[in-house]
Amino acid sequence: PLSGVSLWVQPPGGQVALGDRLLLSCAVATGTGPLSFFWHREGLATPLGTGPHLELQHVGVEDSGSYHCRASDGDSIGESPKLNVTVL
Repeated sequence: PLSGVSLWVQPPGGQVALGDRLLLSCAVATGTGPLSFFWHREGLATPLGTGPHLELQHVGVEDSGSYHCRASDGDSIGESPKLNVTVL
C-alpha cells in the first residue's frame, strides 16, 4: 500500500509575497506502480492540478489557504498533511 505522503513548499514556511512564485511538491515514501497526484485547496471542490508539483507563478491574496496533495498508486490513496500558505 501507498504511505508516507509528504509535502514541501518553496519558499519555506509557506509565506510568499504578493505576486511571487509558489512551488508545492508532493512525494511518496512507499508505493508501487505508476503514481498519480492531485492538488487540493480547502474550500475548492475541484483539484488545482495533477502531477508531483503545483506551481503558482504570480500568487494573489485569493491563493492563501490550506493545501494538500493526494497520491494514488491505483490500489490505494494517501494524503499529505495540510500546509497553510499565507500571501503577504
